[in-house]
Amino acid sequence: MFFARLRKDIAAAKRNDPAARNKFEIWLTYSGVHALSWHRWANRLYRMHLKLLARMTSQFAKFLTGIEIHPAAKIASGVFIDHGAGVVIGETAEVGEGSVIYQGVTLGGTGKEKGKRHPTLGRNVTVSCGAKVLGGFKVGDGARIGAGAVVLKEVPPYATVVGVPGRVVRVNGEKTAPDLVPEKDDPILKEVCALRERMFALEALISDQSKHYDGKGDVS
Repeated sequence: MFFARLRKDIAAAKRNDPAARNKFEIWLTYSGVHALSWHRWANRLYRMHLKLLARMTSQFAKFLTGIEIHPAAKIASGVFIDHGAGVVIGETAEVGEGSVIYQGVTLGGTGKEKGKRHPTLGRNVTVSCGAKVLGGFKVGDGARIGAGAVVLKEVPPYATVVGVPGRVVRVNGEKTAPDLVPEKDDPILKEVCALRERMFALEALISDQSKHYDGKGDVS
């Protein structure tokens, strides 16, 4: 079982990383593959109720790889953690087969929840570098989370999410209504609208003054 999962993890790295030359090199040098291997062992210890030993194993793996995965997290085979530095995966997080996670990603909680506090990623989800997915909701199959996005609510399958807070801008490659009419409580949208109104007011003032310009440098 362990080696079957390892083969799938290596195959996922080979499939998703253009820089990967061969499977032997991946096995020797890829920190994401190493972190997942250590996690499989830590998770087994956790399920055997050897929780202290499991946590010690996960912390040792963090020291070696820079990737922190709670031993209780559920990660399917065939997941690829690319580069991986700074990746954090919480206790109740679940990651589906074929998903790709880039460096600096957090699958965490908001600090206000109990029970299922961390997200569930479906199959073939891509979470780009620096993105934060926070909460006990689901990210649908095939979804893509943009770099630096902060996702705080459920994401439908095959959707693309960008921004802070995260907004769905595409589903199945097609623009969605939220892309045209963003959420009302978006602070970035409010600031842009205020700047736009200011620009219109300045343009009207300049236009009004130009009507009274006498051509000799004086304004009547």
